[in-house]
Amino acid sequence: MYNINEIYDHTCKMVIGEITQTLEAINPNDVDYLIENILAARKVFFVGVGRVELSLKAIAKRWAHLGISTHIVGEITEPAITKDDILIVGSGSGNSIIPFNIAVKAKEIGAKIIHIGSNKNGKVRDYTDYIVRIPVRTKLYLDDEIDSQQIMTSLFEQVLLIFGDIIAKIIVEKKEIDLKQLWQYHANLE
Repeated sequence: MYNINEIYDHTCKMVIGEITQTLEAINPNDVDYLIENILAARKVFFVGVGRVELSLKAIAKRWAHLGISTHIVGEITEPAITKDDILIVGSGSGNSIIPFNIAVKAKEIGAKIIHIGSNKNGKVRDYTDYIVRIPVRTKLYLDDEIDSQQIMTSLFEQVLLIFGDIIAKIIVEKKEIDLKQLWQYHANLE
């Protein structure tokens, strides 16, 4: 018999459990590498497609609140990328066509490329300087991926979004930023 209370409670616990398991599986050394490179870059660019792109846009917005110069590839106000910048490629499989081709172009220009994804052997690996692995199930169903009961690659997109906020919080702590100061970077044409 369909009982919404039981189903909702079970589903909430399952989703939160999967997110927790995945966040705990991310290598803290990868986190440190990512943060050091974010802080060293003049500009941070993001590329992804679909729901991954939406998560990356939210991350870019949050990091902009920290005073980091962030840009989404393809947006009308996107500036030129240079050797002093990094491109963050969001792709679970590491094989998505648009992020892959953008990584190739950014590498030709000399930018640093960091892939945040699950598949460390995706074709983008030949153009990246580093991978931050979120080891969840992708459409490839690799043996070492954390399985998920959720729809398609929802777990990757959820963890990517939360991971971006975790990175922001660590940067705040590392730079000893007063949280009240961050409002100067928040949109004010609301």
